[in-house]
Amino acid sequence: MFDKLLIANRGEIACRVIKTARRMGIETVAVHSDADRGALHVRMADEAIAIGPAPANQSYIAIDRVMQAVRDSGAQAVHPGYGFLSENPRFPQALAEAGVAFVGPPVRAIEAMGDKITSKKLAAEAGVSTVPGYMGLIADAEEAVKIAREVGYPVMIKASAGGGGKGMRIAWSDAEAREGFQSSKNEAAASFGDDRIFIEKFVTQPRHIEIQVLADGHGNCVYLHERECSIQRRNQKVIEEAPSPFLDPGTRAAMGAQAVALAQAVGYQSAGTVEFIVDGDKNFYFLEMNTRLQVEHPVTELITGIDLVEQMIRVAAGERLPFGQDDIRMDGWAIESRLYAEDPYRNFLPSIGRLTRYRPPAEEATPTRAVRNDTGVFEGGEISMYYDPMIAKLCTWAPSREDAVEEMRQALDGFEIEGIGHNLPFLSAVMDHPKFVAGRMTTAFIAEEWPEGFAGVDLPESELRRVAAAAAAMHRVSEIRRTRVSGRMGNHERHVGAEWVVTLQGRDFPVTIAADPAGATVRFEGGRALRVESDWRPGGALARLMVDGRPLVLKVGKVSGGFRMRTRGADLKVHVRTPRQAELAALMLEKTPPDTSRLLLCPMPGLVVKVDVEAGDEVQEGQPLCTVEAMKMENILRAERAGTVARINAGPGDSLAVDDVIMEFE
Repeated sequence: MFDKLLIANRGEIACRVIKTARRMGIETVAVHSDADRGALHVRMADEAIAIGPAPANQSYIAIDRVMQAVRDSGAQAVHPGYGFLSENPRFPQALAEAGVAFVGPPVRAIEAMGDKITSKKLAAEAGVSTVPGYMGLIADAEEAVKIAREVGYPVMIKASAGGGGKGMRIAWSDAEAREGFQSSKNEAAASFGDDRIFIEKFVTQPRHIEIQVLADGHGNCVYLHERECSIQRRNQKVIEEAPSPFLDPGTRAAMGAQAVALAQAVGYQSAGTVEFIVDGDKNFYFLEMNTRLQVEHPVTELITGIDLVEQMIRVAAGERLPFGQDDIRMDGWAIESRLYAEDPYRNFLPSIGRLTRYRPPAEEATPTRAVRNDTGVFEGGEISMYYDPMIAKLCTWAPSREDAVEEMRQALDGFEIEGIGHNLPFLSAVMDHPKFVAGRMTTAFIAEEWPEGFAGVDLPESELRRVAAAAAAMHRVSEIRRTRVSGRMGNHERHVGAEWVVTLQGRDFPVTIAADPAGATVRFEGGRALRVESDWRPGGALARLMVDGRPLVLKVGKVSGGFRMRTRGADLKVHVRTPRQAELAALMLEKTPPDTSRLLLCPMPGLVVKVDVEAGDEVQEGQPLCTVEAMKMENILRAERAGTVARINAGPGDSLAVDDVIMEFE
């Protein structure tokens, strides 16, 4: 076994590998860019080596720099994580020439299956069902349009060396094919150093289901069941689960057998994933093979009890798999929510900044429940614009899917993050969505359920009343605290009234509070009473309450006359007023937001790549105006209506903040 392992990656996956290596008694070496000097993976490793400036192409994907770190550290093996150099065959080749083990598959397997065009040809030759498409190289946008017409719209334009949703576009027309080809090509070149593009038929209403395989160097290969990854945005997975709620045992076995056969055909070793598109009739089509560890591997570990990172290290050291196919169990259900630094209210655009508060739920594992949080950040740390916006992967496990979902709801409710935009509200909304609860989702789930974009959740009447009752009881506690701080004499509670009006989500709830040492009873108009019990104290950012006999977790902030309360995807401004104050508040005019209809504002921090128009140009609705790159993704900003460009305030190469004015219109 190795004595020292270098992790050629960053963030949560580097931290994840370090944890297993430490448990195995292996010393770890972290590498880091200038931007990651104080990162969590650097703090966790036994040794850390700087490898260059912040841009990944000058540090994390610069093979010569990483190889120098390998030599300087004396590491005997390298784990690539995912992304960066994990599927670049030149990297394990360089390691082999230096006599260093690569914790991943052989070069020939990476070359065969890491390239999507080659892998599809090999899969077809092996008798694996594949999606119709054109696997040859495409010279330019016009050829892309011609091929797209032959395959038939809609089509998927994809980077051959891609992954993680980078270099991928769906085109429904000639115009979208031209535009998508160029954007995919640009993203592929920037992310992978390989701009080759191919086109395949886009299967409508698909489910994305993948099979985890694990093989050693002695001819043994097994599959560790499947993962459902259908909840996606911009072709990148957001929520995954294992097993899939859609598959039956026969389909699972057939997919597993094909995945193993394909892996064996290319002499695969280590952990890998064979991805399939599955239609409503459970017909499945080979999509691609990822010759690396997947982001969503924890859910497989939770249902099988197998540490995939440990097995990768052992296989790289020449060991045999300690189990066969019949030994692989499938115990319970696991869900993973990817927590991203992105704003779901702005079409999931990236957010950067400092994590002023980062308090994940406590990790635990019992025979009936588990909570796991794989992360690479810490409170006070920075989310950089240079890398993937992932903050953490929150996972829950329970004996049944219903219980695993409920565990995830509770874990998300208790996850505190402040300082940046993040997708926690969206993740919570998905967990309560009827289609997800029923397991009836496709890769079009987000587009179908939030076609105009995610705008938060409107809580149903029953939940509004529970939040209103909680707010009234919490306000009473705050008022008692205030009277004590003010120095008033006598019985402090006599200064706190019993009648209040709670206003939230456009509703007024007149209530009467009767308090006792164990809690408070909040009575609504009409006679309905809810019991509220909690140990919350004023200033607490998280309130755990029992309301009407059921748990309620609220993230709490103070606003004038009440609270900002967030729960289950809803972000509520809650006012608690006396009846007279509520009467007067109803007469107040609402502040009108400023008119920005004549401005093109930058929706996220990023770099201007291209400006498509000039001052004086007339533009039409939907016309591209400029392209902004953020966190390795190109975002094309389009005209919302017809107009004339009056002024352009930014050009290619300019770095912009959120809401910076890019151009103005007459």
